[in-house]
Amino acid sequence: MEYRRLGASGLTVPLLSFGAATFGGAGEFFSAWGTTDTAAARRMLDLCLDAGVTLFDTADIYSDGNSETVLGEALKGRRDKALISTKATFRFGSEPNAVGSSRYHILKTCEDALRRLQTDYIDLFQLHGFDAMTPPEEILATLDQLVRAGKIRYVGVSNFSGWHLMKSLNVADRYGYPRYVANQTYYSLIGRDYEWELMPLGLDQGIGAIVWSPLGWGRLTGKIRRGQPLPETSRLHKTADKGPPVEDEYLFGVIDALDSVAKEAGKSIPQVALNWLFHRPTVSSVIIGARNEQQLKDNLGAVGWNLTADQIKKLDATSATAKPYPYWHQSGFSERNPPPV
Repeated sequence: MEYRRLGASGLTVPLLSFGAATFGGAGEFFSAWGTTDTAAARRMLDLCLDAGVTLFDTADIYSDGNSETVLGEALKGRRDKALISTKATFRFGSEPNAVGSSRYHILKTCEDALRRLQTDYIDLFQLHGFDAMTPPEEILATLDQLVRAGKIRYVGVSNFSGWHLMKSLNVADRYGYPRYVANQTYYSLIGRDYEWELMPLGLDQGIGAIVWSPLGWGRLTGKIRRGQPLPETSRLHKTADKGPPVEDEYLFGVIDALDSVAKEAGKSIPQVALNWLFHRPTVSSVIIGARNEQQLKDNLGAVGWNLTADQIKKLDATSATAKPYPYWHQSGFSERNPPPV
């Protein structure tokens, strides 16, 4: 396993991390992802730790808290061998204050997460989304309180736009609050929007990308092909409208290129799609998920080798899309405003 620094922080994380969204299986949405119980989760964690995967990601809303509960049970007796990342912000309960990043909600969700995870501290606590109703000063002062209390160690965000993140960093710098060091972001061969603004921001400000859904919401598993029905077990049957939209012809063009490179490299399509991300600027860790041991072992096979420069170039060209304004305009001024990739 390769290890990298998480942004500009001193924390080292594995290139692959494990997403526990498949743990618990509560509710229609998350049961479509997976229904891993504690016994199966413990076995998956065995495989991860043996392979050097030490970072485990979850969130309070995953299976109504059951994901955190199962992860906590599965880590019993080996908490010291793992890094735990969890997230909060989205609605978790019917009470008026059971949503957002207010001091009230952050403190409550942190305490609840610690209880479900059966731990005294969270290694990385991330805001799951931007709360425009709460002043960033209140948010960051609360996170500072939790860091000083030893309940969380590093802070990050997820699903922020560039100005959301930059505004927050400005407040952190002004008052000496903890800086966000991680951006848990959607990024894949069929979802390259991250490169337009968030990647340059990450390079400039020392924010490490922790990539979620690196296989494009389950579309780059190698099981989806032109002219064929979805596999029976695909999450896309129930969640396609909840994830990032992708045009069919664009998707199948990328899959064709992945198929060609995979055959040439002697690897699976998911392994190639994951390995491509390893070469992108700012990427600190890529979250993999799995319904079963076979999927997990295949994803773990994405490390320990590298795509060639020509293979990367082929995947880059096939997956490239037209940039929106002002990024297409800025690309004409590369002499003084070079692109990050």
